[in-house]
This record gives sequence, structure tokens and C-alpha cells, in this order.
Amino acid sequence: MIGKLKGVVDSLHEDHVILDVHGVGYVVACSTRTLQKLPRAGEAAVLAIETQVREDAIRLFGFLADSERDWFRLLQNVQGVGSKVALAILSIFTPAELTAAIALQDKAAVSRAPGVGPKLAARIVAELKDKAGAFDAVDPVAARLAGEEAAPAGSTAAQEAISALVNLGYGRPQAATAIAASLKALGEGAETPALIRRGLKELATA
Repeated sequence: MIGKLKGVVDSLHEDHVILDVHGVGYVVACSTRTLQKLPRAGEAAVLAIETQVREDAIRLFGFLADSERDWFRLLQNVQGVGSKVALAILSIFTPAELTAAIALQDKAAVSRAPGVGPKLAARIVAELKDKAGAFDAVDPVAARLAGEEAAPAGSTAAQEAISALVNLGYGRPQAATAIAASLKALGEGAETPALIRRGLKELATA
């Protein structure tokens, strides 16, 4: 079984990359997030690989981090989640954001992934909460912020910044993770506009 590939990017496509390893071109399916972070054609890349063997095909799935591959495997333990849906979820969330969403039982956030309806999202967060050991991996600041209700007038700058990011279309776990990182970088006294700007940068590079 193939566990890792190190080679040169031959070409990037909508849902896969062709990785040239010593003259052999491997077709590797990837999440949108992974494809966006891969280098350009002709440059070196390393991918953690999940190999799936079926009666009619052998498919390779590539990930930039082992944690992403771990989530890909774990997600498919849930009935109704195949490789396509698992990649769709990982196209929306980083492993840390997905961990936060599962830990906080945020069905609405998970249902944002293509192919994931409300019922499947509920099943995912219910079945994976214990298996993922999610709370152990969640930034405690992000968990606290994500778990609080939408902020009323006069709330903290962090909650106001999270609300602003949610209004822009980001999921609450993603917004909370970004603002938690922003607080670490800017300090607890940072004001709302600065947190929003920094949060958007965090989300853009996630």
C-alpha cells in the first residue's frame, strides 16, 4: 500500500493532481483546500496518501498533513460518508476547525459542506465526538468563543469580531478559531476592527 508520495507536480486539476514520481504519473484525488496549497506544476511536493482498493479500481487520496488524512479516514466511519463527501468536508474545514465543530456539536457548520444535509451533519457530530477526542485538540480560547451565544451590543471585541465573520459567511468554529489566533497575535486588548482584519488573514491562509 502507498502511504506517501514525493515527487514533482505534473498538473493540477479540479479534483486531483498528477504527481510525477521518477517518471510515473500518479493520479491523486485531493480536497479543494489541499489543491490550493500545492505548488505550481514543475515544483516538488510531498503528500500523505490514503490508498483505497476496490474491485474495479485503486484510488489514491492525497493530503498535506497526516491529521487531514486521519480525519478523512474517521469521517468515512459514519454511514453515508464516502470519500467524495469526506473530501468535501475537508475542503471547507482545516483539521483544527473540523475538530472544533465536532467538539461543539455544530451541526449547522458541518452541513455547509457540499453533499452534507442536516441529518447527515447531525450523525457526523454525534458519532465522532467521542472517537475524535475532540476537546483535547481544541484551542480552549477558540472553544470558549465558539460556544458563546451571538454577541449583543456592548459585548467583547472578540465576540463582535466573530459575529462579523459569521455574517460574512464563515462558520462559527472557523470564525472562533481565527479570532482566537488573532487574540494571541494582537493581545487581549485588541479592538474589533483589528481583530476582524487579522481574522480574515488567518482564514485566508488556513
